[in-house]
Amino acid sequence: MPVSIVVGGQFGSEGKGKISLEIARRSIRDNIPTTVVRVGGPNSGHTGYDKSGKKFSLRQLPAGCVDLDVDVVFPAGSYIDVDLLLAEIEELEFPLQHLKISENARIITKEHREWEQKGRLIQSIGSTGSGVGAAVMADVAREASNFELRSTSAHEIPQLYRYICNATELLRNKLNQKHRVIIEGTQGFGLSLLDGGYWPKATSRSTTAAAALAETGLSPLDVDDVTLVLRSFPIRVAGDSGPLANEVSWDYVASLTGRKAEDIQEYTTVTRKLRRIGMFDQKLVRVAIAANRPNRIVMNHLDYVGDPLEIYSAGSELRLFLSKVEAGIGKKIDWPRFDAFSNIADDARVK
Repeated sequence: MPVSIVVGGQFGSEGKGKISLEIARRSIRDNIPTTVVRVGGPNSGHTGYDKSGKKFSLRQLPAGCVDLDVDVVFPAGSYIDVDLLLAEIEELEFPLQHLKISENARIITKEHREWEQKGRLIQSIGSTGSGVGAAVMADVAREASNFELRSTSAHEIPQLYRYICNATELLRNKLNQKHRVIIEGTQGFGLSLLDGGYWPKATSRSTTAAAALAETGLSPLDVDDVTLVLRSFPIRVAGDSGPLANEVSWDYVASLTGRKAEDIQEYTTVTRKLRRIGMFDQKLVRVAIAANRPNRIVMNHLDYVGDPLEIYSAGSELRLFLSKVEAGIGKKIDWPRFDAFSNIADDARVK
């Protein structure tokens, strides 16, 4: 059952890409052939640092592939912006023989992006306007005569011919050969269309582990690893993007560690707008845990709380924060992680 699923437990930008990459590296280190699957579409960015420390902010390719030593599969539940995908392949110099795309993956067109912009989704819900929602609607409409948008399959696009495959069959063969398959989810539980609880300030898909698996075309019996990724301070995108419990300023967060706001302020990968930030919301995370049933929980951005060395000091602000979080969510934080570091220290686990 060698399938790992990485999902977010808040409103996205929890660091799922970095964790997907870490799981891939550990698998490769153990000489296990690895494939990273990217579900969803390019309406959110995933960041990864390759082994030389070079940063890649990717919207279509998974961040788990930046070391160029894994296979990448886009399953039927993928929504692909062809120009963006080809640009990222070129930027990363990704080996083409290691990329496969389901014949049934859907294509995001210029018409899809324009439809979202005309519908003012960017202003009304903080959408990135990348066309994913419109592409999902076109797919579900099934060429209904009273819906203007049309859906296109990957196998209809000449630039993608060389990558087309039966993704379920391909992944099944890999699993039969004991490969590790990592499903890199998108966004976060609070944005989930069905279960996040913030509709209509939501994304166009369900963002749970179960939904990501369904989009991949594999069985629940294949999964042996679900990782829920959290942030010390959750974010939402700028504008009227929906409720954010106990919202605070970047100045406040920076003051906790004696820094300036401009040193830590975060901007969205796609729209480059300043994110909103709030205090840790244990209620949201408890629901995310119930829906995803993770066997591993990662906490990113602990450098917003204290110095990394404080994790070893009982009574420090950092350890007190982690203890409070664990009591509030009823689970241990398995991988405490600091954004300033590219690797997760095994010996820094909170017991």
